[in-house]
Amino acid sequence: MFEIPEAFTRGTTEREGARGAEWLAALPRIVEELLERWGCVPDGKVMHGGVGVIVPVRREAEGAAVFKVSFPHPGNVHEPDAFAAWGGCGAVRLHERDNERFAMLLERARVSTLAEVEDGDEVATVAGRINRRLAIPAPPGLPRLREQADAWEEQLRKDAEELTHALSPYVVDAAVATVRELGRTQPDTLVHGDLHGGNILRADREPWLAVDPKGYAGDPAYDAGTLLKSRALTLLQEDDLGRALLRALDVFAEAAQLDLERTRRWAQFHAVQAAFWGRRHGFRRARSGAGLDRLTEFADRMAELLTRPGPAHGCAPREG
Repeated sequence: MFEIPEAFTRGTTEREGARGAEWLAALPRIVEELLERWGCVPDGKVMHGGVGVIVPVRREAEGAAVFKVSFPHPGNVHEPDAFAAWGGCGAVRLHERDNERFAMLLERARVSTLAEVEDGDEVATVAGRINRRLAIPAPPGLPRLREQADAWEEQLRKDAEELTHALSPYVVDAAVATVRELGRTQPDTLVHGDLHGGNILRADREPWLAVDPKGYAGDPAYDAGTLLKSRALTLLQEDDLGRALLRALDVFAEAAQLDLERTRRWAQFHAVQAAFWGRRHGFRRARSGAGLDRLTEFADRMAELLTRPGPAHGCAPREG
């Protein structure tokens, strides 16, 4: 009998309220029905991420696999589309899908992740190479990141005006300039959308494979920011944070064959977004207290260090 992990139940209920509780009540039936339909048998302990449960299974055709079912949310809609487009090149293979129930049968990778690797250059190199492999022409129907540009700019300006923060005006201006100059003219390239060490797993078919994509069409350099944000706790230990940030971006951009300046600008944009998001909502790792203060301060510092003040990109410092 399928049992929902207690931590997943608690987190889903706290985040989604009554709708989450209703979905959790139906989840065991959903899992049992799809396992039967797809001819799978459970083969290990049930795991979970932030929005979905993962059941190790076996099926005669593929052998070891995993069954994943996620809470129904717009952000999860295009995950199987991305897997289908990649066809196993740089990411786990998709065997089956049920769009209505937000469920997939996927190739099984290992449980160890790139986030566990201590060598920062190796982390950035592997992530960059995966980024390059995933950057293929996007299929029709995926959300285009350029369509979010107006909302990004509006939210940045709203946050800067409404929130108490320590960001310099030119830092916010630089993020807005990135939206205007890069955000509205992005290519129709398939990008992961949430590429970081925790979403890159060791595997048997290849050394590393990506999981949990958002499935966007946009600029491959966009994912540099998600990689840096995910390494906050490691980077906080560096004696020279600015040097560490630029080193990580340099290694990532070279491995991904991306323009370094474009990569830096997207990373700076993500850092400003994170600094404001933390003030409004907290972070998954810390919702309040000293932990939240520490991560918010890190996001501020990262945004400042990744900004190049001056007239370029329309982000000259303001007087006063």
